[in-house]
Amino acid sequence: LQMLERQVVGGEQAENKDLKEKQKRRKKYADERRMQLAAALQQSNEDSSDWVLLNVYDSIQEEVRAKSKLVEKMQKKLRAAETEIKDLQSEFELEKIDYLGTIRRLERDLMLFQQLLDRVQSLIRRDCNYSNLEKIKHESVWDEETGCWKIPEPVIQKTHLP
Repeated sequence: LQMLERQVVGGEQAENKDLKEKQKRRKKYADERRMQLAAALQQSNEDSSDWVLLNVYDSIQEEVRAKSKLVEKMQKKLRAAETEIKDLQSEFELEKIDYLGTIRRLERDLMLFQQLLDRVQSLIRRDCNYSNLEKIKHESVWDEETGCWKIPEPVIQKTHLP
């Protein structure tokens, strides 16, 4: 009866000391390996979000507390990211409004200069090369180095009769 009990309770190898030693070594190696992995993860990632996944808990309450802390950390990160996104969006909106204002102001200035040119063009002498504004625009060249237009010099063309 005792022999049957040993076989049922501990199996056929219940009294095998070599097998028990081998199991103890495996368990010890697994514990050491787990500790090494946990230390490596903790060093490489201070957030310890992966650390919670490798942790072995003694009770469900510990697991719940650890995961609750992780959830709180992630919620804080999420709120910080959402705040940053809102700040960036408002900053971009302000820049957009500023650019649109600049564009409108430049368009008004362009219209003013165009109207001035239209009025002044009739006052320019016909024998001056500036009487034809389209020709002047065509002959003007943008200079990248100085950042301004090179406009042809005004010339009065006198017609000599034979």
